[in-house]
Order: sequence, then structure tokens, then C-alpha cells
Amino acid sequence: MAQRVRIAGLRELENALANLPKATGKNVLRRVLRKAAAPIESTAEALAPRFTGTLESKIVTGTRLTRRQAQMVRRADSKSSAEIHVGTSDPAGVQTEFGNAHQAPDPWLRPAWDQNKDGALNTISGELGGEIEKAAQRLARKAARRARGG
Repeated sequence: MAQRVRIAGLRELENALANLPKATGKNVLRRVLRKAAAPIESTAEALAPRFTGTLESKIVTGTRLTRRQAQMVRRADSKSSAEIHVGTSDPAGVQTEFGNAHQAPDPWLRPAWDQNKDGALNTISGELGGEIEKAAQRLARKAARRARGG
């Protein structure tokens, strides 16, 4: 079931991102998203089944996807768009999460998302403005050094 969330001020943050170079804007977004994803990852590690003890060590947060996953994800190419994925790099983890013909599902990643999705949204809305401001200050210092000839 879809849930609507309304956050005020994101349009202003998007405009501020538009003033940054494209690579800088994406890096700012990725830093904030990694901070927001950290609690989801740690909860997933805690909830992961411990049959062999390796599944919790295979939970990753990142931007790289398999070829099949990349085909399923539509990528937007703008300064105000970035993606971070939390999941498992172990194919057995997918089988555990969703089940198969021989095994019932034992979800652990979806409950981790459900427990932390509101906190992730709060982290994104709270941290994004500060990260944009820091990036703008770094760019200003860099431009000042370049203007001085150093």
C-alpha cells in the first residue's frame, strides 16, 4: 500500500543542488543517502538468519548493481537524482528473503526497511541542506585559491 509523505523545503534544496557542478551534486546526495542507509544496513545485519553466519557479512550499501538489477532500475541523469541500494551480495540471501520452491520465505531485509524508513527520510531531510552548504563552501574556497594563483 502506497504511503504519501510531504516534506517542505525540498524544492529549495533541489535549486541549491542545481547551482553545484553535476558531479558535486551527485556526491552530496550519495553522502546523505549513505548516512540514511546505515541504520537500515545495521538492522538488516541484526535480522539476517544465522544458518552459516555469512549472510550478515554479505549485506552491502552501494551504487553498483548486477546487470539484471541495472536493467530493472530506471536511471535519471540529473544533479538532483542519486540512488543507493541496501541489499545482499549473496544469492542465497535473496532465496532466504523471498523463498523458493524448496524453502519458505524468511524475510529480514524488508523488516529492516520497514523499521527504519521514517528515520531514513528524516536523515535525508535533515542532512541534505547542511551537506549542500558544505559543498558550496568547499567550492568557494577552491575558487578563491585558484583566483590567488595557488
